[in-house]
Amino acid sequence: MVDSINRFTTRVENYAKFRPTYPRLIIDLLKADCGLTEASLVADVGSGTGILSEMFLSNGNTVFGVEPNAPMRSSAENLLRNYEQFKSIRGAAEATTLDSRSIDIVTAAQAFHWFDRMRARVEFARILKPKGWIALIWNERRLDSTPFLRAYEQLLLQYGTDYQKVRHENVTEQIADFFAPHEFRRKSFENIQTFDFDSLMGRVLSSSYTPEPDHPSFEPMIASLREVFEEHQQRGTIAFEYDTRIYYGKLSTT
Repeated sequence: MVDSINRFTTRVENYAKFRPTYPRLIIDLLKADCGLTEASLVADVGSGTGILSEMFLSNGNTVFGVEPNAPMRSSAENLLRNYEQFKSIRGAAEATTLDSRSIDIVTAAQAFHWFDRMRARVEFARILKPKGWIALIWNERRLDSTPFLRAYEQLLLQYGTDYQKVRHENVTEQIADFFAPHEFRRKSFENIQTFDFDSLMGRVLSSSYTPEPDHPSFEPMIASLREVFEEHQQRGTIAFEYDTRIYYGKLSTT
């Protein structure tokens, strides 16, 4: 398996264009349950192309976008160039370079499953203020809620290079261990994307487990994707349905 830092290097453009955003209800939840205010300092760890960071910046927060992949970090810097309170950090979950006890909320969106989780736990405990919070977030694609999504899942199972091995659902059971001995809370929100065929192809190619153009399975995968799209499209589009899941809690910081 290609290492977790570099496996998205060739996917950056598609990732920035075609990955879903997150429901604004996340901000409301963190305000209600975690004391998020405009003054809260946020470390968005594994910040990628800046999708989640932008949501907190729009809320008025200072955001430290910690990202080890240089092309993804550059993409975020471009997207967020008009936000003075965005701080782009060359770092990783296991070594953020941030000051100890400096952060109110650590977020990890679509990223936690790539971390060395126990080393990240130590690092998050170091950078969090004593009353700080952690929020782990995923847009979890529904696998069988529509005929299209069932067909799409079968396409990934057939053509994905290491799809089953790297699925983020593989670490769900480890979340309790990550927060232990503290309890954590969970919440889910509905999220939907709509695609025509070209944008659907971009969404597919944003995933690190799909064949790239030089792979022998690339053309067969695209042909199958077009068949799936034509069978299930309605007025030229299909819908990706997600459950945006957020797991949030505190760590022992001493």
